[in-house]
Amino acid sequence: MTTLHDPAVRGFASDNYSGVHPDVLAAIASANTGHQVSYGEDVYTARLQQVLAAHFGAGAEGFPVFNGTGANVTALQSMLPRWGAVICATTAHINVDEGGAPERVGGMKLLTVPSADGKLTPELVDREAWGWGDEHRAQPSVVSITQSTEVGTLYTAEEVRALADHAHGHGMLLHMDGARIANAAAALDLPLAAFTRDAGVDVLSLGGTKNGALGAEAIVVLNPEASAGLTYLRKLNMQLASKMRFLSAQLVALFEGDLWLHNARHANAMATRLRAGLEAGLADGSVRGVTFTQPTQSNGVFATLPAGVADRLRESFRFYDWDESIGEVRWMCTFDTTEHDVDAFIAGISRETAG
Repeated sequence: MTTLHDPAVRGFASDNYSGVHPDVLAAIASANTGHQVSYGEDVYTARLQQVLAAHFGAGAEGFPVFNGTGANVTALQSMLPRWGAVICATTAHINVDEGGAPERVGGMKLLTVPSADGKLTPELVDREAWGWGDEHRAQPSVVSITQSTEVGTLYTAEEVRALADHAHGHGMLLHMDGARIANAAAALDLPLAAFTRDAGVDVLSLGGTKNGALGAEAIVVLNPEASAGLTYLRKLNMQLASKMRFLSAQLVALFEGDLWLHNARHANAMATRLRAGLEAGLADGSVRGVTFTQPTQSNGVFATLPAGVADRLRESFRFYDWDESIGEVRWMCTFDTTEHDVDAFIAGISRETAG
């Protein structure tokens, strides 16, 4: 097939814009021979269970799914009674970027809490952790956090443990949306288990797509007592792949060795380079009017720009507005972002703000 796009064109809008890592494509091709039993009774899905156990400990069970929305909705459904509610940050992906799927498909109530840095604390959880036994209120049953958060910030292992202990003390469970969990692990320099299972997380949505997969995520049950019915809910939510070996092969390729970590470290390093380059430009006057709105802790940079600059920049570099009311934008780096990409973007920002 003729290539329909210009491979030289890069953007900073989303880590979903990048292609598939060559090693992941090779893994899919390698799995694409002969016949394997469908719906997960294949050797690649069996191998994935071993890989996940190596990261998260014996007894961890993975359920491959097609996408992050499916992982989050299905995972939360399995953790909730029919009358249950989920406490999350207002900025949480399940609240603002999943088209109402948790409510419409999952049938759950989201109890949202404002958080300037995208993170929950026990004190913030307590704003909505009340009303148990009140038949007029959806019952708070799960706390859901994102690692790294939607604004690029990180929970330390100690912060996750504090939330887990607080949730469990109220009889609630802790879910982690790990769409960018690899970037968090790379930034924290910790193994995956250290800030998930070892810190008290009950169920994890494990991301792959934003870190080099074609389209593969997994629900990982870390506490078997916290989740029920995933065998049925995955099918009910149209997330059961008939040719599951191709989902599992992608995740095996990422997580069996250190590809997941290598990709994430590179993406984080490119975001750090972007931030540092702009800070240097602000210091020497070659960049003007840029203000950073969040610490750059993973692979995203959040900033505000002078009026009109964002639209002019987007003629050459695609990226998204984040909070239009304050002129905030988001710049994301990914596993195939190059130093040249970053430096060209910095030069473009300099041209538009100080030229």
